[in-house]
Amino acid sequence: MKYKNLFFDLDDTLWAFSLNARNTFEEIYHKYQFNRYFDSFHHFYSIYQDINVKLWAEYGDGKITKQQLNNERFYYPLKSVGVFDETLAQTYSANFFELIPTKSALMPHAKEVLEYLAPHYNLYILSNGFRELQFRKMHSAGIDGYFKKVILSEDIGVMKPWPEIFHFALSATQSDLNESLMIGDSWEADITGAHGIGMHQLYYNVKGTADAPFQSTYEVSSLKEVMGIL
Repeated sequence: MKYKNLFFDLDDTLWAFSLNARNTFEEIYHKYQFNRYFDSFHHFYSIYQDINVKLWAEYGDGKITKQQLNNERFYYPLKSVGVFDETLAQTYSANFFELIPTKSALMPHAKEVLEYLAPHYNLYILSNGFRELQFRKMHSAGIDGYFKKVILSEDIGVMKPWPEIFHFALSATQSDLNESLMIGDSWEADITGAHGIGMHQLYYNVKGTADAPFQSTYEVSSLKEVMGIL
């Protein structure tokens, strides 16, 4: 199969979201002296991560708005330890959104792989991330120049894995389904979503997850392996 169009997820596929987010939250934790309220940074961050996963699922299903998602996920850790200070939650969340797009850590070999692929393929970003952050994150990491177009779920109000966003991405980039490949780290959003419309998928199984419900077209544990496939 000769592909022409490669659609990349951004967060934790190319841009090291988990690392960058954790580092940003740790800065926030110390800046706002959250040790007054929490046993440790791990205590605070564990509470945040648990509620964040649940709220993103609700957001993806259209049950809550983007504003509700952001308000609740930042306020919840404080409320959970008896700190009912909505102003503090709003202040530190605003600070978080200022800081995180300045982080530049990439997944291992990300830039090397993009450098290898860019002369031979049309590269696109297909992401569920927020518009006000994704472009700045890519620029901070020095990878924005590799991509011909960035397609975000906010463009159409539908998130991966829903088929509409994949069809929209193909249409917006004038890409043929049979010449396109989705590359991502999320089994549900990237791989299941692409599979659902008949697009080939490359699963970046960075966490070493086993027992997938079906076999993806390709699977790698390191981005460097992509260069041996494409």
